[in-house]
Amino acid sequence: MSEAKPSHNEVLKENSPTLAGTIAQTLADEEADKFSKDDSQFLKFHGIYQQDDRDDRKGGKKFMFMVRGRLPGGILGPDLYLAYDKLADEYGNQTLRITSRQSFQFHGVIKSGLGKVIKGINDAMADTLAACGDVSRNVMSPPTPATNAIREAALVDCRRVSEALLPVTPAYVDIWVEGVKLDLNEKHEGFEDPLYGKTYLPRKFKTAFAIPPLNDTDVFTNCLGFIAIEENGELVGYNLVVGGGQGRTHNNTKTYPRCGDVVGFFTPDKIVEVSKAVLTVHRDFGDRSDRKHARLKYVLEEQGVDWFRAELEKRAGFSLEPAREYHFESQGDLFGWHEQTDGNLFLGLHVSMGRVKDAEGARLKSALRKIVEEYRAEVRLSPSQNILLTGIDAANKDAITQILADHGVTVANQSTALQRASIACPALPTCGLALAESERYLPSLIDQIEGALNESGLNGEEIVIRMTGCPNGCARPYMAELGFVGKSPKKYQIYVGGSEKSIRLNTLWKDTVLEEDIVNELKPLFERFKAERHDAERFGDWCNRVVVPEIEAATAEEN
Repeated sequence: MSEAKPSHNEVLKENSPTLAGTIAQTLADEEADKFSKDDSQFLKFHGIYQQDDRDDRKGGKKFMFMVRGRLPGGILGPDLYLAYDKLADEYGNQTLRITSRQSFQFHGVIKSGLGKVIKGINDAMADTLAACGDVSRNVMSPPTPATNAIREAALVDCRRVSEALLPVTPAYVDIWVEGVKLDLNEKHEGFEDPLYGKTYLPRKFKTAFAIPPLNDTDVFTNCLGFIAIEENGELVGYNLVVGGGQGRTHNNTKTYPRCGDVVGFFTPDKIVEVSKAVLTVHRDFGDRSDRKHARLKYVLEEQGVDWFRAELEKRAGFSLEPAREYHFESQGDLFGWHEQTDGNLFLGLHVSMGRVKDAEGARLKSALRKIVEEYRAEVRLSPSQNILLTGIDAANKDAITQILADHGVTVANQSTALQRASIACPALPTCGLALAESERYLPSLIDQIEGALNESGLNGEEIVIRMTGCPNGCARPYMAELGFVGKSPKKYQIYVGGSEKSIRLNTLWKDTVLEEDIVNELKPLFERFKAERHDAERFGDWCNRVVVPEIEAATAEEN
């Protein structure tokens, strides 16, 4: 049998291993408002997506760009946060979008502002390199600032892994820092990344750390995960999780979400070797002919855990120990004021749909800028798209609370339980992959769902809800207690049965539901939940116990 033909993206990378393409030449062309289709693939490695305003396509596409930062662990010092805030006002759409991987995105940047945005980030001692593309993406770490030895050690290891897996292409500095306009492929002829090689990875690679009992990074949804193991208040090592991922494609059974496998334990001193070994297994065995089937999760599913462990140990040069015991209890963020173990305070703020902006009645963006300017708070971004302000002197608590109140932002009773437990991807109008609305639609749908819960006598019930405008799963809908996935304009799939702990996949309940029918479909389910739940059983656990077996039985009968 002949070898499968490499995808077009593989050919692009082979021909331009610097990841430069002709980006520099197009940037220098003031008449051009966009990059070529091929260069749009190279741009991703530099943290940029070429998009257009899908609300305004009269007379042709109006091109713009999304720029994403690389922020390991989601941490921004005050100066870096203020740089992001200023750049969003000057070159973006005056908002900052928190991603589900603890980073910030700018939206609405036009081509003439691209260089200024990325240079501004680099001048603030950060970058956008590898925020997208077929490389290791932003590495996640638990945001809650307990300031204990475990939390700080995990953050140090998060940064070590991020740096160890970072590509070293010279094109990034040439284009965005130095402003070189030459043919960079010619300038750096013969370049090959020492870790990734000439063609990098078959697809993206995601990494996260988690510290039990809180699974706030959704560690099982990552290609590579580290579960911290504590003994006597010290970090003694990590359980290794491999092969998770959310993305799938409608009507393509070769694609599916998957929870990662726990494959063993190792001590912290080996974390770089383990990380590189896992990444290179993906590099060498991932599918390079079909990008929809190219994630590491498919290697694990098809080759098996035992095969993977043997391959990893051969590359790392040591054997994994048996996995240690651990226990997850929940996910999600802390809101309001809390004391850190060092005596300072931190403040958790709910950010609706992850969009930091000034809206009528609630000027969150301005309030955060004033607080960070005056009190030099550190900003931490959570995987649930919220913000924590940390390291705050207790003497400044009342003043900061007042600043927020003056800007229409409340500290006590922030939103509702349902709103706080919900996240969405941006989708329309910026994402070119979106099939349906997400960020702009979910808040109103939550209001309707809350009404239906109240009618069923479930006032104040918390349900983890996640929505995406397409099946790629950026907001991790396949782990939610109640997940919505866009299938076409105003139509969604509905998934049920995920866990508050984010330790299992949910199940497709309804395949195509119109927006106007969603709540009517859910009402009978809520009524059954109210009548049949065990004590304080959560909605996702009840669905997994009762509804999922019903779905499986109906599917078996159809087949």
